[in-house]
Amino acid sequence: MAQRKHHDLGFMAIAILKLVKGLLLLLVGIGGLSLIHKDATEVFTHWARVFQVDMQRKSIQRWLMELGLVKQRDLALIVTTTFVYSALLLTEGIGLLMEKVWAEYMTVLITATFIPIEVYEMIRHATLARVCLLVGNVIIVAYLVMRLCQRKRPATQG
Repeated sequence: MAQRKHHDLGFMAIAILKLVKGLLLLLVGIGGLSLIHKDATEVFTHWARVFQVDMQRKSIQRWLMELGLVKQRDLALIVTTTFVYSALLLTEGIGLLMEKVWAEYMTVLITATFIPIEVYEMIRHATLARVCLLVGNVIIVAYLVMRLCQRKRPATQG
């Protein structure tokens, strides 16, 4: 009788997190494409009207002013970066769901590279979101490193 393969719930949870983040970034990138060849302020104003956002609010006015300062070149760079990072996240997520060892290494490497940036941002201005992001990424890296180390140890017969 064939033995059912045990799936690691930690890998599955990390994979789903990576897939959700990757899909969200993909949607942001697609939305950003609509801004590249148009006036970003006009696009934002259009969607604010569609969703019946009060255009007189100070936060909305500030957003409109900042959007007017964004250069097309900068916007293209942001959209491109968003697509690249989305592809990395989706690759990590799919690889982890398929239980590929290369995906574990890739996830450790990519996630660990963001930790120094997150620490720097925390030093500059700590927020609850930044604390959660940093703690979450440290937990993910520690878990995957632990699992990779366990895999390298020879299995003991008992």
